[in-house]
Amino acid sequence: MRLSISFLALLLNGALLAGCGLNKDKPDPTKDWSPQRIYTEAKAEIASGNNDKGIKLLESLQARYPYGRYAQQAQLDEAYAYYKADEVPQALAAADRFIKLHPNHANVDYAYYLKGLCNFRDDLGPLGFFSTDDLAERDPKAAKDSFDTFRELATRYPDSRYTPDAIKRMNYLVNALATHEVKVAEYYLRRGAYIAAANRAQEAVNTYPQAPALEGALNVMVKSYNAMGLKDLAADANKVLQRNFPKSKYLNSSS
Repeated sequence: MRLSISFLALLLNGALLAGCGLNKDKPDPTKDWSPQRIYTEAKAEIASGNNDKGIKLLESLQARYPYGRYAQQAQLDEAYAYYKADEVPQALAAADRFIKLHPNHANVDYAYYLKGLCNFRDDLGPLGFFSTDDLAERDPKAAKDSFDTFRELATRYPDSRYTPDAIKRMNYLVNALATHEVKVAEYYLRRGAYIAAANRAQEAVNTYPQAPALEGALNVMVKSYNAMGLKDLAADANKVLQRNFPKSKYLNSSS
C-alpha cells in the first residue's frame, strides 16, 4: 500500500509540473502586435472599464517599444487609467514620471491637470479632512498639493484647455483650505487654547485674504482676544470684521 501511495504521489507531482510547463510556455497573443495595435487595444480596454487589462497592455507597449510616440502616450494613458481606477498613488507616480521624462511634450499640460485631479480627489476630496472631531490633527496636504499643481498648470500653460477648470478648482480649494484653518482655530477656541486659536485664525487671514471663510477667522480672533483681556486687539479685529462683512452674524456675538 505504501508503494502505491508513493507511486500515486509521484504521478500527481509529474502532472503538476507538466501543467506548470504548459502554462509557462503558453504563447502571448500580443507577441506579434504592432505598437499601434497594442495601444488601440489598451485604450479600448480602459474605455470599457477593464483598467487592469488596459494598464498591462500599456506597460507591455512601453517595455517592447520604449522609444516610439505610442510609448510616450502610453505613459500618459497609464496615469489616466490608474486615476480612473482610484489608484491615486500610482496615478500620481505615473503623471510625475511623464512630466520628468517629457517636459516639452505637447500634452504635458494634461499630466499636470491629471496630477491636480488626483490630489483633489484624495481623502474623499478636499473637504474630506473635516470628517474627524479632532481637526487639529488633520493635515490637508492633498488639497494643498492639488492647489499648487493647478497653479503651476495655470502659470506654465495659461492657454491650455485645462487651465479654466484648474482655476475654478483653485478658487474652491482656497476657501476649503481657509475653512480648514478656521475649523482648527475654532477647535482651539472651544478648548480654551486662546493663543493657539488667535494665531491659527490670524494665519488664515494672512494666507487666504480673499476667502469667504475669513468671516469665521475674524470672529475667532475677536473672541480669543477678549478672552485673554486684549481689548484693543479684539476691537481692531472686530472693525476688520465689520468692514469686510457688514452683515455678519458674528457682529453681535463676538464679544
